[in-house]
Amino acid sequence: MFLISRIFEFSRFSKRLISLCIDSVFIFISFWGAFYFRLDNVDIFSESEYWYLFTTILIISALSFARLGLYRAVLRFINSQALWAVVAGVVISTFCLITLSFYFEITLPRSVPLIYFCFSILLVGGSRLTVRALVERGNNYNKEPILIYGAGSAGVQLATALTQGPEYHVVAFVDDERAKQGTVIKGIRVYSPAEIENIIKTKKVKKVSLALPSATRSRRKEILLSLESLPIGVFTIPGISELVDGSAKVSEFKEVGIEDLLGRDAVVPKQNLMTANITDKVVLVTGAGGSIGSELCRQIILQKPSKLVLFELSEFALYSIEKELNSINLDKHLEIEILPVMGSVQKENRLETVYQSFNVQTVYHAAAYKHVPLVELNVVEGVRNNIFGTLYAAKAAISAGVEKFVLISTDKAVRPTNIMGTTKRMAELVLQSLAKEQSKTNFTMVRFGNVLGSSGSVVPLFRKQIKEGGPVTLTHPDITRFFMTIPEAAQLVIQAGAMGKGGDVFVLDMGQSVKIKDLAEKMIKLSGFTLKSDTNPLGDIAIECTGLRPGEKLYEELLIGDDVIGTSHERIMTANEVMLDWKALEKILVKLDKACHEFNHEKIRELLLEAPTAFNPKDGICDLVWTANKQ
Repeated sequence: MFLISRIFEFSRFSKRLISLCIDSVFIFISFWGAFYFRLDNVDIFSESEYWYLFTTILIISALSFARLGLYRAVLRFINSQALWAVVAGVVISTFCLITLSFYFEITLPRSVPLIYFCFSILLVGGSRLTVRALVERGNNYNKEPILIYGAGSAGVQLATALTQGPEYHVVAFVDDERAKQGTVIKGIRVYSPAEIENIIKTKKVKKVSLALPSATRSRRKEILLSLESLPIGVFTIPGISELVDGSAKVSEFKEVGIEDLLGRDAVVPKQNLMTANITDKVVLVTGAGGSIGSELCRQIILQKPSKLVLFELSEFALYSIEKELNSINLDKHLEIEILPVMGSVQKENRLETVYQSFNVQTVYHAAAYKHVPLVELNVVEGVRNNIFGTLYAAKAAISAGVEKFVLISTDKAVRPTNIMGTTKRMAELVLQSLAKEQSKTNFTMVRFGNVLGSSGSVVPLFRKQIKEGGPVTLTHPDITRFFMTIPEAAQLVIQAGAMGKGGDVFVLDMGQSVKIKDLAEKMIKLSGFTLKSDTNPLGDIAIECTGLRPGEKLYEELLIGDDVIGTSHERIMTANEVMLDWKALEKILVKLDKACHEFNHEKIRELLLEAPTAFNPKDGICDLVWTANKQ
């Protein structure tokens, strides 16, 4: 093995010369071995015509192998193409042996060409396979053993890619299909899922890769639950859509997506609803650089609007989303005009000018301050941005003749215990009142829970804490939340917006609420670590509870009352909520505006408590400026 490794360090020319010399020895052994095997005597070695025949055959064989590219093949990566070159070269060599012996009238027993052919294939081809096997075996000592769940085409491609890489050695396949179990693919045995635990112990496997790009999320959840108790890290390969469009490779490992743990399959969007307010229209998205706003932009551009206006306060966020959308535009040959506009939703004249300048027809209002503790510490700005920002954006839409205005709301607007949720419920009341007051602009509100991977999501935080060795922190052991992927949320927002008749409050079906502690435990275990607790003090990573933050609720709701009606879409419901007429709401807004201008936090809280928002604060006033002045 040491000698082979040293040879691989030689120059390319030197390695080709060595291969040629070794093949010449093999042809020598095959030629004379065939005669000896057939005639069982050594007298033939003294006859010169046989030596002339051998020399000619040797030259022809060497030239054939070279011409067929055998010496260009890298031994450690030798494949079927190189082996076919061996077969073709030996066939040519054997044919020349028969032809030249006839031409030179040399006695040639009929079985000698067949024996020569077999010996040559065995020596020339077999030697290469042996070297490759020895190299792979030697390399595998330094590689980490890995198990692949899924022996389909994706699993086989992954095994091939990993075999040629420096990091992993595939020791086994696991597949649910009984027909594959017990078979050998690429030299790797396929086992049933029931044998995983034994494989992990005997082969010292520390990682499992799910090669199931086309499996449903519900099926992936079942598999992850079966692997959760095992002491291994679980990874996945990219989804089938990413593999098809070339944005990812099969050998690229990813951490298990939380969407797989939730096991909720996305519903195929209804195309007529996706295009209704977008195709061939001028669409504007406020907060276009945020988590939801940017995904809305990605979904909108695929529906081919005539123009897409990106309205964003953050310069960097605007730059990032514009660059990404222009790349999509180019890759998909969409030729859609993308207009990056900087501005704040707290400036009504700026909004109205932008709407009118570009003849905006549809607005998706995603701009808001959504981080509960931060808004609790910055009350005035939360009220200004979330309530008055929505008011100004809506009034500007009416003045500019915008056809459709869709507000991105939140489950925290339901019986809110914090300023953020209360301001979002007030924003809903603003649109409901304006919708009742006039019919020019169609106002619609869409309410949903947490989205996976957003800027305020716990998931990225948990991943970071696990990578750093813990502890994983959560605010309360009983806290629960609803979750949805950002793409699904954006698609449902667009579809719900298309269904609105004016003043509608739509609620997205978020599935079952998730206990955050359970989520954290699953993430720790599927990352290959053990949970450190009172019952397992020697575990790897602990979970620590830090206490509820200002304004934080244990449980989130999506509805204030039970008066909910289904729609034509299985994931979208409509709610009938309490509302105010415009004159009554306007009085509250005027007082609220004055209180914000005077930084009168006591009055702000009083007005929010008086408004029909069901605001029930769990904490006192936490605003940093107010607290500093009190001290």
